[in-house]
Amino acid sequence: MRSTIDSGGRVVIPKPIRDRLGLGTGTIIDIAEHEGHVEIAPAETPVQLVEVDGVLVATSLDELPPLTDDIVRETIERTRR
Repeated sequence: MRSTIDSGGRVVIPKPIRDRLGLGTGTIIDIAEHEGHVEIAPAETPVQLVEVDGVLVATSLDELPPLTDDIVRETIERTRR
């Protein structure tokens, strides 16, 4: 797919790609230059390992919305496409 860069340096990510990757308004992304290409990826969620009942658990350092059944179903369906 092709897109253009506007005078403000903005790039529109086509809707089918945004939908597949789950990128919505306000999604934080990482942008990098790699071997002459621009790479855009959803930003990783920073985590720390915390011991809970003798087991290490990855805990987000950022405030995250509650994980609902709908979010899980939507994510599974998106990854199956």
